[in-house]
Amino acid sequence: MYSGYITDVDGIKVGHSENFEGMTGCTVILCEEGATTGVDVRGSAPGTRETDLLKPEKLVDKVHAVVLSGGSAFGLDAASGVMKALEEKEIGFDVGVTKVPIVCSAVLFDLNIGDYRIRPDAKMGYEACLKASKEENRQGNVGAGTGATVGKILGPDNAMKSGLGSASMQVGELWVGAIVAVNSFGDVYDYKTNKLLAGTIDKESKKLLNSYELMKNQSKTVGFPAKNTTIGVVATNAKLTKAQANKVAEMAQNGYAKSINPIHTMFDGDTIFAMATGKVEADVNLVGTLASEVMSRAITNGVKAAKGYKDILAWSDIISG
Repeated sequence: MYSGYITDVDGIKVGHSENFEGMTGCTVILCEEGATTGVDVRGSAPGTRETDLLKPEKLVDKVHAVVLSGGSAFGLDAASGVMKALEEKEIGFDVGVTKVPIVCSAVLFDLNIGDYRIRPDAKMGYEACLKASKEENRQGNVGAGTGATVGKILGPDNAMKSGLGSASMQVGELWVGAIVAVNSFGDVYDYKTNKLLAGTIDKESKKLLNSYELMKNQSKTVGFPAKNTTIGVVATNAKLTKAQANKVAEMAQNGYAKSINPIHTMFDGDTIFAMATGKVEADVNLVGTLASEVMSRAITNGVKAAKGYKDILAWSDIISG
C-alpha cells in the first residue's frame, strides 16, 4: 500500500461514523479555519450538496467541511449533523446572529449491501464531526467506504468489496493528500503496474474478469443503473484561488481515470472536491498533477485495505486464496 493520509495536510481533520448492520457510513473532512474549495463532477449520476457555491463567481469561498457519505441521496442528510456540530463550536460564515457552517457533500450508492433502511443521517454526521482528528488514519471498511463495492457490469453477484482509501505526498513545503470512497461501476487497477486489483469476478474460480472486454462483447450493459459513484477529496496546504481549486479538482479526476476502467459512465456520479488551506505558495499545475497521483494511490489503498463482506469478496480474499 502507498503511504500517508489526507490528515498530513496541516489544518485537515478526518472523522468517520458507520453502521455495520446497514453496511454504510460517512466520512467528514474538516477544516475549521475554512478552506478555499473547488469541485469537479464528472459522472452522470451524482448526488451532491452545496456545489453551486464553489463556482468562482459565487460569494462564499471558504468551506468548513466536506462530507462523503453512503446511503445514496438519503445520505445527504449527514451534512446537516455536521452543520449542527460546527455551529455548536461557533465555526462558520458569520452572518451576525450566528455562524453558518459551509458544508459540501457527495454520496454513493450502497443501499443493496446491508439493511437499506439504515442510512447515514444527521446523527451519524454529527458523530463523525465530533470524532474528527489529525490522528485518524483508518482505511477500508470505514466511514463512507463501509459499503463500497466495485466491478458491477454483471450485477451484484459478480461485484467485489472495496472501501475507503487515503494517501499523501510532499514536495518541499507543499503537501497534497487525498481520501476516496471507491464505489465504481468499473474495475480498479494499480496505476503504476496496470495490474487489475478488483472488479467483476467469477466467485467460483476467484478469477477477475475484465469489464471493458465484457462491455465490448455484449450489446447491453447489465450493471447497476445510477448505483455506483466514486467520491473523494484532495487537500493541500497550497494557496489557491477558488478558480484554481476547481482546476485542481478537475486534474485530480485523472487519478480516477488512471485507476478505474470504465470510468465516468452514465452509471457513475464521480465527484472530487479540492480543499486548499492556504499556507504555502505553489504552482497550480504542480498541485493538480500531484493531486492526480495521490488520488490514484488512495484508490489502490482503498481496495487493498477492504475486507470481504458475506459472499462479497475483497482483494485480500483473492490474495489469500
